[in-house]
Amino acid sequence: MNDTKKKISPGALNLHKIRVPLRNAETYFLCLILCFMLAFMPGQSKGGDLVMKTDKDGVMTLTEPVTKGRVSLEETLKTRKSIRQFKDTPLTREEISQLLWAGQGITRRWGGRTAPSAGALYPLELYIALPEGIFHYNPNDHSLILHVDQNVLAALSRAALGQGCVRDAPAVIVIVAVYEKLEMKYGSRGERYAKIEVGHAAQNILLQAVSLGLGAVPVGAYSDEEVKKVLELPLRHEPLYLIPVGHPGR
Repeated sequence: MNDTKKKISPGALNLHKIRVPLRNAETYFLCLILCFMLAFMPGQSKGGDLVMKTDKDGVMTLTEPVTKGRVSLEETLKTRKSIRQFKDTPLTREEISQLLWAGQGITRRWGGRTAPSAGALYPLELYIALPEGIFHYNPNDHSLILHVDQNVLAALSRAALGQGCVRDAPAVIVIVAVYEKLEMKYGSRGERYAKIEVGHAAQNILLQAVSLGLGAVPVGAYSDEEVKKVLELPLRHEPLYLIPVGHPGR
């Protein structure tokens, strides 16, 4: 038996010249196919296709929202409950798209949205805090705009009196009001209308979370000024609700 081994130089490997014992041929080719599949599979984050890849201007177009779900409205109403413990599985881009669309997405050609608004003036703005940073939702073209390029979830939790659900959730949606949009028409009553509208938008998000198999909880206990500071909110943007959302934990 000849034990001489032929050396094959790197970069010059010719698979056609490699001799494989017949009994191992099937295993060899299965491994070869598996390696090929792994090499060309698109990368995914744990839990699905999150991912917050923006263009050179910091903008990320979201996936088209789904308008026909698998769970009825009545089922979501019956199932909804406050969830404060979450798995560390990140949300997918599709889930983020659906949640934000539910809160303030456009449903009419003239600009009407999923939640009603006094005078159709829409004073609410949505931000979402993720491990990748803070993003501002633009309903006009259903996209996200990078607002702060760092993970602020721990700082946001401290601003929310140390609540663990804010710290541990893979995403926190922040609903912000710009009272001026309503006060131009309704005067001092505009603030009241905005605070009514935040309830509409929040419930939409909470029910959409249930429909997606997610859990969420509305949080109102926080320091306004600290939340503004953490999120680097523009002047006269008032935070009204924090909604941690994710896959329910134990």
